[in-house]
Amino acid sequence: MSRLILREPPADLHQTPLTVVEIPASSLYRISSHGTGEPYFGTSQANRFDDPSASPVGRFGTCYCGFDLTTAIAETILHDELPAAGRFTVTAHEFSSRFLVRFEAPQERATLRLADLTGVALKRLGGDGSISTVQPYGLPQRWAGAIHAHPEQADGMLYMSRHVNDRKAAVIFSRARTHMGRALYGPLATAPGLLHALSELQVELCG
Repeated sequence: MSRLILREPPADLHQTPLTVVEIPASSLYRISSHGTGEPYFGTSQANRFDDPSASPVGRFGTCYCGFDLTTAIAETILHDELPAAGRFTVTAHEFSSRFLVRFEAPQERATLRLADLTGVALKRLGGDGSISTVQPYGLPQRWAGAIHAHPEQADGMLYMSRHVNDRKAAVIFSRARTHMGRALYGPLATAPGLLHALSELQVELCG
């Protein structure tokens, strides 16, 4: 059986129409270690869809979000954790020291325009599901660079979460900062829906 091996973004990708979906900025969930500074757009090249440019000067930044609390926790706190007998054991400090960030979009533009990198839309671009799983990150970063440079000028990309692979996640480009609106912070430890998320993921808090 052949394996999915992500190819380089096609040379004519800039001529291929993107499937663009509009999502409310208010639908995003982000977990942060800081109570200020959101949305934060990283340029470290340490993450899957970061700008691949060799020079740090002029790199676009990326902000990663989920569409529900379960996915946001899986993609951050549980990113490098392994379960034992189907359960995760995590210190309570991992939750008490973080914030859940939601966004209050500006009235003049309440939605973000994301290039759809899932399903048939991704297939039509010449990609496949390994864009969410392949390591190291060089290839998916080059895909992100090609989507960022596309004439459509999307605000970011919609993709399948690697850690909860039946749910979607979003990466927002820094050029869309003003469209994300005002960041609203709340303690993660008391976030609405946290108990449900912990139950779904089978997380036990310790310490």
